[in-house]
Amino acid sequence: MAFLSLIDWWQVLFYVFCVVALIQLLYYWIIFQRLAWYRPSEKIQSQQHPVSVIICARDEAANLARNLPGVLVQTYPTTHEVIVVNHNSQDETRYLLEEFKKTFKNLHIVNLEQEAKGIPGKKYPLSIGIKEAHHEIILLTDADCVPATENWIQKMQDAYGEGTAVVLGYGAYHKLPGLLNKLIRFETFHAALQYLSFALAGMPYMGVGRNLSYKKGLFFANKGFSSINHVLSGDDDLFINRVANKGNTGIMIDQDAITLSTPKKTFGDWWRQKNRHFTTGKFYKPTHRFLLGLYSLTHFLFYPLLILSAIFFDWRISLGIFLVRSITQAIIYHKAMNKLNEKDLFAWWWLLDVWMFIYYCIFAPALWKKPKKNWH
Repeated sequence: MAFLSLIDWWQVLFYVFCVVALIQLLYYWIIFQRLAWYRPSEKIQSQQHPVSVIICARDEAANLARNLPGVLVQTYPTTHEVIVVNHNSQDETRYLLEEFKKTFKNLHIVNLEQEAKGIPGKKYPLSIGIKEAHHEIILLTDADCVPATENWIQKMQDAYGEGTAVVLGYGAYHKLPGLLNKLIRFETFHAALQYLSFALAGMPYMGVGRNLSYKKGLFFANKGFSSINHVLSGDDDLFINRVANKGNTGIMIDQDAITLSTPKKTFGDWWRQKNRHFTTGKFYKPTHRFLLGLYSLTHFLFYPLLILSAIFFDWRISLGIFLVRSITQAIIYHKAMNKLNEKDLFAWWWLLDVWMFIYYCIFAPALWKKPKKNWH
């Protein structure tokens, strides 16, 4: 009887594996394929809107010296300004910006020399920057980011159409040698596959501050960051989670519209960065938490259940299910990576997908940890 009971348990385990695999496939077939096959509708007339680019900086002199020129030399003929909010920097940021101002008249410098009590992170300087903006369309990036091309402003604002109030862009990382660079870039691509696909499915839940645009009126109509001021991060993803919806959100994934950041050089630095980002997920809307949690859980369980099912049930059936999922992933990853200019990662996609099991083990505890209060 004990032996028969053990057989029954392995059958149950196999059925659980089948359900997990089916859920994974449904995400790829229903949600993620939207980005893979996405083609923006052709605009009869392309309008150029006045744009205010906003960058918040704190002790970012080196990054600004390297990246700010890429923002200031954009080929955008319509009225636009670049606002840099210098938030209590102790380095050479102020003097560097003053030198840039001599050459670039559309640079607007806002020097803040005080902290906002009870408002951690960069929500306060970003709020000031939006308040100072002269134009309705706000375009955000970070001091450690540079536009991939001189057409970044043009492409991002071109995503605005009738009713659009939010535009989600893709913030990539520079391609550098080494395994860590591939891990960081794949995780960034994997996150973008989710938030861009969900937006196309009418369920936008986040954006990234490295490349994000929304209307000034939307910001003030929702009282800015007032509902999330108590959260360390969230000036990008939590704000979008609260204000974006099916009718007001668009995406822009043209390769001219991508921004590039320098990735962390050590695993420890990346771990600390991701820990800060993970702390905001618990504040998402319940529907988003459920859908994202279900995807992550089934993604995490897939490979352990695959191995157990292959060993203790029937390796041929288990292998068949694995191949169906792998072929589905390969097709969607290939097309989506091409769209986001990450096609060099495709040769590694299967190993990187297996790596995600370890990734969940390492970073999942951050969902319950209380973050340290620092600026970034």
